[in-house]
Amino acid sequence: MKAYDIIVSPMLTEKTNTQRESINVYVFKVNKRANKKEVGAAIKELFNVTPVSCNLLNIKSKAKVVVSRKGYPIGKGKTSSWKKAYVYLKKEDKIDIF
Repeated sequence: MKAYDIIVSPMLTEKTNTQRESINVYVFKVNKRANKKEVGAAIKELFNVTPVSCNLLNIKSKAKVVVSRKGYPIGKGKTSSWKKAYVYLKKEDKIDIF
């Protein structure tokens, strides 16, 4: 896989912002088939920084109820499963897109 196929999008939430500022951790949504080595290589290629370590989490799908405009349940569905990557960098390294 290419680097642009591995890194899907950055995760920008309040929690990830505080982690980025305090312990220099960046969080990305990544391809479900990617492993730690591929994610680290993609970060190095795309952002020109060397990650210290990388942790991956599989986020499972959740059951949802489809509701009509009037508020009545009309069906069942589920969200898609995805993978999250926590990328740890050195204190002096930064990624500029954030």
